[in-house]
Amino acid sequence: MKHTPKRRPYIWGVFAQPGRFKWLLAALPFLISIIAYTSLSAKRHAANPDEKLMPGWGQMIKRTKELAIVPNKRSGKLVFWDDTRSSTIRLGKGIALAAVVSVILAVFIGVFPAGRALGQNFTNTISFIPPVAILPILLVAIGVGEASKIGLIFLGTFPLMTRDLTLYVRGLPREQVIKTMTLGATQWQLVWKVILPQMIPRIIETIRLSIGAGWIFLIVAEGISSSEGLGYRIFQARRYMAMDTIIPYVIWITFLAFVADTILRLIVHYRYPWYRAQNS
Repeated sequence: MKHTPKRRPYIWGVFAQPGRFKWLLAALPFLISIIAYTSLSAKRHAANPDEKLMPGWGQMIKRTKELAIVPNKRSGKLVFWDDTRSSTIRLGKGIALAAVVSVILAVFIGVFPAGRALGQNFTNTISFIPPVAILPILLVAIGVGEASKIGLIFLGTFPLMTRDLTLYVRGLPREQVIKTMTLGATQWQLVWKVILPQMIPRIIETIRLSIGAGWIFLIVAEGISSSEGLGYRIFQARRYMAMDTIIPYVIWITFLAFVADTILRLIVHYRYPWYRAQNS
């Protein structure tokens, strides 16, 4: 009797191959969430026409248009885009500063034994401090301006970025260091021409994984001491239970984080194929 091999399942199983169903599976949780929210919102509005906790999509779209298209009467600015600009600039500065400091410390700790003895335990200890607990100190020490917001993002992201990059540097083959130094390279050339080029994709990956945490610290800082920004607007709307403002802002923040994550992931994917192959 001829044996007919079993076909691999499309959906369920360890060796399943979703194939053309892959995009459907990816979209399914979002569709379920949208349908569930729409249904619950409609039921609550049917019971109470003045429902504020779960506004309908029409209400949220209308409110977003007012913030994005209609200039504010007092400032003359488009509030939605002004908040977006302020928040993204703060986030970018905080993450960039954290990345620069993390790279320097990772090289110092990961390559040089004296640097490891001097800085590793200190960096690990700092990473256990809750950054939000430092915010009052920042506000007292450097005021309620931009520096305190950028500082909180920096303090919240750089310790973990440093630890991740340090582990990567220490994991590089020791033979590379030995061969480079044997061929007459200086320690600076070792760092600049051997260590740093291999760190670049890992730096991008570390930044990508730190964006979510950066948004958290940014929103907290803006909610406490700011007059513009996405976090400020969310905390301001909370006072009036304006969920038709809060929910679109949360969706927008999620979208911005998703776009940044996707761009960084694609840069690593196409610019550094050797790194992708190494990790796979």
